[in-house]
Amino acid sequence: MTRSPPLRDYTPPARTAAPQILAGSLKAPLWLRAYFQGLLFSLGCGIQRHCGKVLFLGLLAFGALALGLRVAIIETNLEQLWVEVGSRVSQELHYTKEKLGEEAAYTSQMLIQTARQEGENILTPEALGLHLQAALTASKVQVSLYGKSWDLNKICYKSGVPLIENGMIERMIEKLFPCVILTPLDCFWEGAKLQGGSAYLPGRPDIQWTNLDPEQLLEELGPFASLEGFRELLDKAQVGQAYVGRPCLHPDDLHCPPSAPNHHSRQAPNVAHELSGGCHGFSHKFMHWQEELLLGGMARDPQGQLLRAEALQSTFLLMSPRQLYEHFRGDYQTHDIGWSEEQAGTVLQAWQRRFVQLAQEALPENTSQQIHAFSSTTLDDILHAFSEVSAARVVGGYLLMLAYACVTMLRWDCAQSQGAVGLAGVLLVALAVASGLGLCALLGITFNAATTQVLPFLALGIGVDDVFLLAHAFTEALPGTPLQCLQAAQAPGRCTHIHQTWLPFLMVPHSHPALRAFSLQSAAIVVGCHLCLLAVMLVFPAILSLDLRRRHCQRLDVLCCFSSPCSARVIQILPQELGDETVPVGIAHLTATVQAFTHCEASSQHVVTILPPQAHLVPPPSDPLGSEVFSPGGSTRDLLGQEEEPRQKAACKSLPCAHWNLAHFARYQFAPLLLQSHAKAIVLVLFGALLGLSLYGATLVQDGLALTDVVPRGTKEHAFLSAQLRYFSLYEVALVTQGGFDYAHSQRALFDLHQRFSSLKAVLPPPAAQAPRTWLHYYRSWLQGIQAAFDQDWASGRITRHSYRNGSEDGALAYKLLIQTGDAQEPLDFSQLTTKKLVDREGLIPPELFYMGLTVWVSSDPLGLAASQANFYPPPPEWLHDKYDTTGENLRIPPAQPLEFAQFPFLLRGLQKTADFVEAIEGARAACAEASQAGVHAYPSGSPFLFWEQYLGLRRCFLLAVCILLVCTFLVCALLLLNPWTAGLIVLVLAMMTVELFGIMGFLGIKLSAIPVVILVASVGIGVEFTVHVALGFLTTQGSRNLRAARALEHTFAPVTDGAISTLLGLLMLAGSHFDFIVRYFFAALTVLTLLGLLHGLVLLPVLLSILGPPPEVIQIYKESPEVLSPPAPQGGGLRWGPSPSLPQSFARVTTSMTVAIHPPPLPGAYIHSASDEHPWSPAATSSGNLSSRGPGPATG
Repeated sequence: MTRSPPLRDYTPPARTAAPQILAGSLKAPLWLRAYFQGLLFSLGCGIQRHCGKVLFLGLLAFGALALGLRVAIIETNLEQLWVEVGSRVSQELHYTKEKLGEEAAYTSQMLIQTARQEGENILTPEALGLHLQAALTASKVQVSLYGKSWDLNKICYKSGVPLIENGMIERMIEKLFPCVILTPLDCFWEGAKLQGGSAYLPGRPDIQWTNLDPEQLLEELGPFASLEGFRELLDKAQVGQAYVGRPCLHPDDLHCPPSAPNHHSRQAPNVAHELSGGCHGFSHKFMHWQEELLLGGMARDPQGQLLRAEALQSTFLLMSPRQLYEHFRGDYQTHDIGWSEEQAGTVLQAWQRRFVQLAQEALPENTSQQIHAFSSTTLDDILHAFSEVSAARVVGGYLLMLAYACVTMLRWDCAQSQGAVGLAGVLLVALAVASGLGLCALLGITFNAATTQVLPFLALGIGVDDVFLLAHAFTEALPGTPLQCLQAAQAPGRCTHIHQTWLPFLMVPHSHPALRAFSLQSAAIVVGCHLCLLAVMLVFPAILSLDLRRRHCQRLDVLCCFSSPCSARVIQILPQELGDETVPVGIAHLTATVQAFTHCEASSQHVVTILPPQAHLVPPPSDPLGSEVFSPGGSTRDLLGQEEEPRQKAACKSLPCAHWNLAHFARYQFAPLLLQSHAKAIVLVLFGALLGLSLYGATLVQDGLALTDVVPRGTKEHAFLSAQLRYFSLYEVALVTQGGFDYAHSQRALFDLHQRFSSLKAVLPPPAAQAPRTWLHYYRSWLQGIQAAFDQDWASGRITRHSYRNGSEDGALAYKLLIQTGDAQEPLDFSQLTTKKLVDREGLIPPELFYMGLTVWVSSDPLGLAASQANFYPPPPEWLHDKYDTTGENLRIPPAQPLEFAQFPFLLRGLQKTADFVEAIEGARAACAEASQAGVHAYPSGSPFLFWEQYLGLRRCFLLAVCILLVCTFLVCALLLLNPWTAGLIVLVLAMMTVELFGIMGFLGIKLSAIPVVILVASVGIGVEFTVHVALGFLTTQGSRNLRAARALEHTFAPVTDGAISTLLGLLMLAGSHFDFIVRYFFAALTVLTLLGLLHGLVLLPVLLSILGPPPEVIQIYKESPEVLSPPAPQGGGLRWGPSPSLPQSFARVTTSMTVAIHPPPLPGAYIHSASDEHPWSPAATSSGNLSSRGPGPATG
């Protein structure tokens, strides 16, 4: 028996053929490719020898990494998902949190009422009555947690609760102080019904806001307590009679107070007239709700009077979890439950969910109005639901992929069937995806909604591509070579694919601030898919080795417990029988497919291949390309299909349909049709038209990503968000001033900054009769008020140089401030009482009094401070004023520390489109930049600046990223293919794909944001998968451009198509998501991308290569003799033909097939190689040498 050399001495065909084919060819690309293939060939030999060990260790490693999913964290915080670490917005957000803490001052719960019939006027007593019914139902919500009952009055946000020295009055105020509720009902007495506080005084019924007249109450309590300071506080706040002095919406109500203007007339009020100009809370000065906060879809007459509206809105403000925790910490109500901030948050969430539920159910279905309710917890619930993994869709998607892989790889020929290999490959990819995500979790990378909703399917579809590629290469590999599929997988092409596919995900986070958070998901994809590739390149070949053993044991595919009925088809013969045949020459092309038996001895690592007794060289079927295509494409399947039936009497006979496959279709139908001249012209025209249409579609793409795009359509949450966007597009923002400058000496610059910001188009101006709602204006106005009181007391003699006890409270406060010098050595100067003013003629506060006056104002005017939303940091010290204490200590006022944080609140209106947001942001940033030149450090804050600032330079960064990536693609392809000509064609096709995808997004209504930008940039890398293999096949084949394009299609059509179909199957599960955002932004976009890649890679690129393609790397060398060129023998002997003795048990058997092609004589004018360099082929040479086929396919195999 003739033995083959050990595997370690076996030389890959690429290396042995290189010296022969390099003459007159491009040496560097072939040498580089041969070098990489040699490495992969050696790797394949090692994997085949230790396939069991490799499989066990691989599964063990991937399984261990997959356990990391147990510690995975899903991020649902919008700020963390959208803000780049280190960006301008991130630094501003960090500064705000550093000074104020992690949470906002309050959370909002909203009710929006609209008519069921669109456009109907809602300003009627009946409609307001239904709004009252819904708001009252929501305000009465109670939840029981931790053994306590929690209602609105306990958890609502209360603005500026004053500190009163009288204990009885302080307790009564604490119980009665109203919640902040912005509602159109506050224009009427019925607004008091939403306030749930009550107090008890002997001899009176329970005091509630529905029957409370503050002026009358103070008169009744005056003889029993000193309430002068409290009375002045109420007068400054312009509380008046509170709610009992307002008209009754329903004057027939038995509880309508006699003080109501329409109590006696019993006439319903004019709703539009009462709501004109907005409404007030219990304080007319500090609690003014503007029309835009309460009414939507307003219409006015020519004089500007309100006529009608289409929507009403009420907003309930609740404390934040930290505020609620601090409020009840140490309280007798919570001392026995271990009160914590987490418990406070749980209470708020439970109340909010119940609030939304009851509000939505408050009105019956047959009413003419509908209520939409929403809370901050509702948004959190949506994001959590958006981030949940759908087990049913994941299982369904993977089962569908298993079925497709199994059916695709099943063959009628039992020896060629690979259904079990397909099943194992999909399961291996699934494990690799899980291990990649587990590794990301172990590395601390947080997941987000897109990770859980998209990644399992996207990674599966892309990961299975490598399984199909390797399986096709395995089928087409030369017989007798141990796992030559790794070599045939084209190492440079795979390296290009790996680099280009995931380079976008690594570049995008550095391109634009808004994309940094999305890079966390991209990192998960990178790790997951690289582990998929690692699994396919290392573990999957071990599975192929086990499948070879299954074939040797003559077992059925998939059902490997049963014997194969086609096992009799393996025939052992002596090689000399082949030599007896007369080899016909001079014909265009002859092909014979033979069934070989390869033996791999485990001990000596020898390879022996045995051929059948006869090799009937049967002329192939008619070739549509004539003599241009030298050998059949794809894998050779069936021997018996070419054998004579009477001679073999085989147990199994292939059906006619068994000969059909994608490679067969590409060779005999697709390539001949595509490469005709008129077909090329049609292709170029159609793709040119598609490009032009896409350029038009690109003009339709708008920037933006609204919350309505994320929330599932048809839900109550979507209905609320749609109504809010249409009728109440208002956003609370703040102009934050930082530290680093002296506020006392920069008052003029602060006033100018406020004026510039207020003049922006999007800023809602205050009513003409109301001063701006900023702390600096309130502070100055308060100082002017106490200065006026002091002047009046001084003129009347109630305040003198030595005493202020007979003066008013405000006069006494002014007295104490006027004598302050700000000098630590001499802090008081009584001579300043008549020479100094608290506010000078220019409206500025004396710098030496600024911080001491700030201390007094914060302590004495809590309602004004709360209304200003100043949020000072550091907070001014507490200071209590007692005008009857005339000691020196009481005269000294501690100055506040220099401010490091303060803010001016604003409302932005009319922001409907992203362009509106961008215009407002640019104006705000310009105002802050101008103020910085005057020494004032400020920045805008709020959701528009947090989530919409990304659009300021999104398109510029997107174009920059695509250009950089295309350049990198060109460099990498040119380096690995060593052919800039081909790299340029690849980049041209990729650029067209990106433009076309962008244009189709415009037609699909997909708006440009961080996620579509990631997909667009990634399209460059993903498109390489569809183009580089075709280009590489074109480079490594011989003949004319048409021939090489046809050969490239024949070899790559099947794996590329299978990869595209697998990707589409993975994406198919996204179509079943109940989130329209997933369907449109991921399923639609990625499906279009896959189809574009398939069309450009298999249609446009072959046409371009057939017209503009580079010359071949390999040049076929013919002899003048009609004898066929004989390939050189491998070093060390290589594969041998020998007699077929009985096979020892130590041999491992595998069944494979091979194709022998006999080529025609040289064409006229062909390159003539020296005959002395070659040994002519003779039948006798096959007994001791290596019989190999020199197909014109890729030189690398």
